[in-house]
Amino acid sequence: MNWLLVAVGAAVGAPLRYLTDRAVQSRHDSVFPWGTFIVNVVGSFVLGLLTGVTSARAQLLLGTGLCGALTTYSTFSYETLKLYEGGARGYAVLNAAGSLAAGLGAVWLGTAVAGPL
Repeated sequence: MNWLLVAVGAAVGAPLRYLTDRAVQSRHDSVFPWGTFIVNVVGSFVLGLLTGVTSARAQLLLGTGLCGALTTYSTFSYETLKLYEGGARGYAVLNAAGSLAAGLGAVWLGTAVAGPL
């Protein structure tokens, strides 16, 4: 039954990632992958919030399923490589460093908001 919770969370997270990416990217006239950046930071924050949730089912549904499908390391890696290869090396470095810093900051903030375990 655990796999079903993960699948349901992922069924929400994947389209949410796609729709958010398209909505954010359409508002920016830049080669920087703002959509992927935003979903990864938001997903990190939500995962941090979930540290206060003790329910294993909620962890599977929201942590593994929703956040796992919402965030995307593979797309981040691909977009960073394409920026670099396309000559936008500054954006590539900014994407790599900024994503790491913002993701860590977001997960830290999420855990801080969730409070002590």
